[in-house]
Amino acid sequence: MAIDVDLLARVCKAPGAPGYEIEIRELVLKELEGLVDDVRIDSMGNVVALKKGKDSSKKVMAAAHMDEIGFIVTHIDDQGFVRFAPLGGFDPKTLTAQRVLIHGKKDVLGVMGCKPIHIMTPEERGAKLSLDDYFIDTGLTKKQLEKIIQPGSPITRERELVEMGDTVNVKSLDNRASVFVLLEALRKLKSTRRKPAYDFYAVFTVQEEIGIRGANVSTLEVQPDFGIGLDITLACDTPGVPDHKKITRLGEGAAIKVMDSSCVCDYRMVEFMKKTATAKKIKWQTEILPAGGTDTAGLQRMTPGGSIAGAISIPTRYVHQVIEMAHKKDLDDCIKLLAACVCDLDKYDWSF
Repeated sequence: MAIDVDLLARVCKAPGAPGYEIEIRELVLKELEGLVDDVRIDSMGNVVALKKGKDSSKKVMAAAHMDEIGFIVTHIDDQGFVRFAPLGGFDPKTLTAQRVLIHGKKDVLGVMGCKPIHIMTPEERGAKLSLDDYFIDTGLTKKQLEKIIQPGSPITRERELVEMGDTVNVKSLDNRASVFVLLEALRKLKSTRRKPAYDFYAVFTVQEEIGIRGANVSTLEVQPDFGIGLDITLACDTPGVPDHKKITRLGEGAAIKVMDSSCVCDYRMVEFMKKTATAKKIKWQTEILPAGGTDTAGLQRMTPGGSIAGAISIPTRYVHQVIEMAHKKDLDDCIKLLAACVCDLDKYDWSF
């Protein structure tokens, strides 16, 4: 069950709001050294890494998005308070009492502030907060800030990884957990000296959180025969959630996606993943996600005739908060399943 927690921590910490994936991309490029046969960056910023397979007649592409939900500076007022717009989906109540980093000529630490409850009217106390109710306080003046940041500067959340029992807890497991899984699967292929069945394109995509944009263009370029999406999924195995709405459970293994709101996975790929996991004694569970989409949709549709697509998901609690939680064993199971699947694609009957 041992995983490289230090690497996971570094992957989660590296900033990369949608459209501003510079630092996480540099980390990925460094980690890919010696693991693949070719690496390139496309015009949009996706990292496309190729590991040659035993047979080059077909292509398989796995996609893990590098971007994390974040914000962008829209205005600095006369007192130095920063206003912002979201990049990705946020539940406003999760912003209270959080620290953020504004990325300009250097990083500026700030805190999310809003009107104190002590001076709210009774009506305000009972109302739901919106993103417009928040501002960022850096402790700097407008003049000081404008030397470092400007409207258009990206903002990410600030939170270190901690281990809690057999779990890890940190910001941006969505989707740095999958970036980690894809890197570690490549490392596993190298250490075991196994070759993928077909040419394997490991793609680290951009701008998933604002519309699966990177996966769409990289799939158009690669044109895979097989697609494997890599992302987190909801683990709602917490108090107050009925069994039929739990989606997945922490510690119960890699989640094999059947569907989400953007994609119904190819039933052949679902069956192949289940059989592969069972044969390799890898713990797995089924994922049916009624809301939320992933790069899997782009992998499936953005190639002529479509690809045979499915997804491996990492069960995660408290998604889109700074306390996202995943189980180390589930992460390890996802690494093992991905590596096994890309090596055994040629052993399955893919006919209808």
